[in-house]
Amino acid sequence: MKSWWDLGEWSGYSGSKLEVHAITCAFCFERGNFTVEHQASKAKPNDRKVLYFTTLKCGNCAGYVMALWSPSSSGDVHDYRLLPFPRKATKAPDTWPAPVGRFWLQAQQSLQNEIWDAAAVMARSALQVALRDCGAKGNNLKQEINDLASKGMIPPVMQEWAHELRELGNESAHPAADQPETSPQDAKDVVQFCTYLFEYLYSLPHQIRQYKSRRSRGAI
Repeated sequence: MKSWWDLGEWSGYSGSKLEVHAITCAFCFERGNFTVEHQASKAKPNDRKVLYFTTLKCGNCAGYVMALWSPSSSGDVHDYRLLPFPRKATKAPDTWPAPVGRFWLQAQQSLQNEIWDAAAVMARSALQVALRDCGAKGNNLKQEINDLASKGMIPPVMQEWAHELRELGNESAHPAADQPETSPQDAKDVVQFCTYLFEYLYSLPHQIRQYKSRRSRGAI
């Protein structure tokens, strides 16, 4: 996104109205319990594009969240940015399969709680669920990674990273008696890799489908 005027143009949430029920309070983490306290707008010169600045009040803790949002020029999707945003991961993207999101979220929460071994194990579980969801075949995770790579579904660099994650997760899942703790940076790296992989497998195809759908209707 090169400009705030691009907000909502390439991907986002269905519809032209702010999806308040999907917003999580940055203070109490309750989801979707907001009232609109104030809203202003700014129109793009010589264009129908409009940016909205909306102040939301949480019905649970009375905290305030500011949302910058905009519908696409075609009006079929919108996207937003929040301030402040939750510092804890509370949900996975809706475009990911629920089992993948569940393990990924547990990996994220393990990072937030500085439980590094658990983060590595949950990242490994999320990886395996995602590969199987994509049709990977094999008797173990190593074979499943290589199977998807051989089919061209993941590029070589992601295949290499997936094996690094597999090995780190195996160490934490099947530890030796003197097994050292997973390092914080290693745990953060493999969970971040999962995020990149799932965006590649799920989020990016969803954005491409949205783009093609918009183009097929003649929206520019």
